Amino acid sequence: MSAPETTAARPLAAPFTDGLREGLLRYQQCTHCGGAQTLARYACQHCGERGGLHWRDAAGAATVCAVTEVARAPSDEFRALAPYTLVIVQLDEGPRLMAHAVPGVRIGDRVHAGFFEHQGRTLVRFAPVT
Repeated sequence: MSAPETTAARPLAAPFTDGLREGLLRYQQCTHCGGAQTLARYACQHCGERGGLHWRDAAGAATVCAVTEVARAPSDEFRALAPYTLVIVQLDEGPRLMAHAVPGVRIGDRVHAGFFEHQGRTLVRFAPVT
């Protein structure tokens, strides 16, 4: 029988990556100022408060802020996906996130998060809301 995993031994981003495997997009929200962020941190990026961050589930709806087409993958891990589309989206809950997207999305498009498996990891892929 293995020992229970302690909070100290668990990676900071584990709630985010666990959520991806469950088909959920998660973000941190500060109880002090209400600021939201997608990158796992020990302190709020808005007010600097430590210890007031809690994980929340996002609805997955977002607006595209930036789009790029990757023709040459940065590593062997992503070479099989090239060419692929990357976007920066603003989630309806406030924070921004970089993720994959279906080809043809444009700045200003309303999109919704989906998920796909690649080399043993779950990744986010946004597609237009229909």
